[in-house]
Amino acid sequence: MSRDARQDGRRGGQAAVRAVGVLGVLVLLLGLPWGARARLPEPLATHWSGAHPDNSSSLTAAVLFPAGVWVVGAAVAEAVRWHGGEQARLWAAVATAFGGALLTGIQVSIVSANLDRPSWQEARPLGVEVALVLAAAVGSGLVAWRLARRGGPGPRPVTAADGPRLDLPDGQRAVWLSRAVNPWLGLLAAVAGLGAAGAALAGFAGLGGPSWAAAATLAVVALAGAACSSVQARVTEQGLTVAFGPLGRPSRHWAPEQIASARAEQRSPAEVGGWGYRLSGLGTTVMLRRGECLVISPREGTDFAVSVDDAERGAALLNALAARRNAAG
Repeated sequence: MSRDARQDGRRGGQAAVRAVGVLGVLVLLLGLPWGARARLPEPLATHWSGAHPDNSSSLTAAVLFPAGVWVVGAAVAEAVRWHGGEQARLWAAVATAFGGALLTGIQVSIVSANLDRPSWQEARPLGVEVALVLAAAVGSGLVAWRLARRGGPGPRPVTAADGPRLDLPDGQRAVWLSRAVNPWLGLLAAVAGLGAAGAALAGFAGLGGPSWAAAATLAVVALAGAACSSVQARVTEQGLTVAFGPLGRPSRHWAPEQIASARAEQRSPAEVGGWGYRLSGLGTTVMLRRGECLVISPREGTDFAVSVDDAERGAALLNALAARRNAAG
């Protein structure tokens, strides 16, 4: 598969994850009050003066108004993402994450405050919930900022000739960076994460005890899927670092003197036993997509391979750095 085809697939996977996120927030905004309608007053409190309710709305309005705001805001953000530059796409991601967390938090607070109350005037006062919702929204925006900045295009090749070993003059530094993304694992993580969030929010709102067990299970699935959905390989003077997941954690590192040799090799999931972090007769392989892999042979231990683009250039730089370090030693 060509690099352009892989990049097209990555963009399609990212779009699918965004769509799941938008639909997931919409389901939460509609489903939380509608699912609890038998336990809510009609109308219900939707505005507080200080800690006490001072205005109300019908259940229908409480369901549809935030959902409409979310749909319009998400559509505007997506239009900015497609027609704006890199900075516009970054801010669109931040605004979408902030708005989704804010609207969802407000909806959860409203449902929780009105739950099992005979009238909207007797809705529970809101206090610390406001600060928690704002903190969650700001935190979501910051996470989106970091993820959007890390989600740049694939490899940045070093400025030197191709080959099994680069000719690096003394004192010259070079950096090689490449990424690989499995959009389907990312989609699985997004769906499980939204399910975990929905179950946790239902628990916070008082809609059922079993929600916490479901939230914990789905959270584990989401974290595992996120950690296996992307990988980044980076070669510098300090050696090779392979970082997992959108946040780059966890990671593995090899110093140049720990590497006997590096090479590029074609591998498939069938050869290594499947997708993700695999152990086989070929050693350890991080298999996110079939094809070119960067393979190192450590001086101690088995081979380690990671499926990233431009693996031959990364291997050449690693060999040059290892040779330079061995000569200096």
